[in-house]
Amino acid sequence: MNTLLFTSIIIILAGTILFIVEKRSFLTGLILIIGFLGITFYTLATLSDKSNIANTLILLIVYGLIPILVVICAFLFIKNGRSMIKKEGKKLANLLSLIIGIYIFIMIFLSYVLIYHGNKLNMFTYMVIISIIVMSVYLGFMFISYLIYSYIYQVIPVRKNINYIIVLGSGLIGDRVPPLLKSRLDKGIDIYKDQKDRGNLPKIIVSGGQGPDELVSEAYAMKKYLISQGINNEDIIAEDKSTTTYENMKFSKAIMDKSGNYKCIFVTNNYHVFRASIFARKVGLKANGVGAPTAFYFLPSALIREFIAILFIYKWLNIIIILLYLVLVINSLLPINF
Repeated sequence: MNTLLFTSIIIILAGTILFIVEKRSFLTGLILIIGFLGITFYTLATLSDKSNIANTLILLIVYGLIPILVVICAFLFIKNGRSMIKKEGKKLANLLSLIIGIYIFIMIFLSYVLIYHGNKLNMFTYMVIISIIVMSVYLGFMFISYLIYSYIYQVIPVRKNINYIIVLGSGLIGDRVPPLLKSRLDKGIDIYKDQKDRGNLPKIIVSGGQGPDELVSEAYAMKKYLISQGINNEDIIAEDKSTTTYENMKFSKAIMDKSGNYKCIFVTNNYHVFRASIFARKVGLKANGVGAPTAFYFLPSALIREFIAILFIYKWLNIIIILLYLVLVINSLLPINF
């Protein structure tokens, strides 16, 4: 147990150093969470050894509370999925929370089969079910880690004195600014006014090109909205070429680099802040993000989409972990283990 404690402390120290150097990395958050998880396991094991009451409480949490919470989460995902379909339509992106809820119930069923009927299964079927459950637990851990760290990242104070406020675009309805984009612009306006009150003269960069189903560029519609809200035309810079978050950051950086030294932040919806910060890091832009509020019913599916995108950003890490596990599984199925 002392080894677990020592290792966890080392991992936390390493994660803290990485956090100070570059907080805009999911690996940094993952290292910190693994370290604190190790400390938690050590603490629970120590309490369990020293107190029967603590041991009983831990067992109740592990075998009672956690399974109940998993079932509740599955129901809530399904409920949210139905709400998304009703309000946003039957597009795949709107079905994600429903799919996750159903998938959790499938995992519960497979766990039941494994626990109560595992001895009746042949080795291949047994290992397939085990592998599905293990991979699901892995993805669940990664998802929870993402939620925790993305939240921590958002509560970190941003720069107080800035020269540029980048507002990231999102889809238009024809040539109109929809509620999701409006919330970003309103947050940008709040920051702009706060900076003016401090005596600063910031510029707002509205970043977004024109999609195939949009009548105008996102930047044009965003600029028009800002002007309608009383923002001076000369304080708005339109970046109307970008079609992805990566390009939002890259092209906005190119505009700001012309002014020499500067300080900036970017504004997007709260669920999108962390992934956007990763792209800011990739293009060499020193900018942290501020999250605009999002309708609560929209958050679960949006967060799932963001998590899937994060998995693809770190695809090689996930591929290596999955391949290592598959090697272990295949090795266990061979007549002679190596």
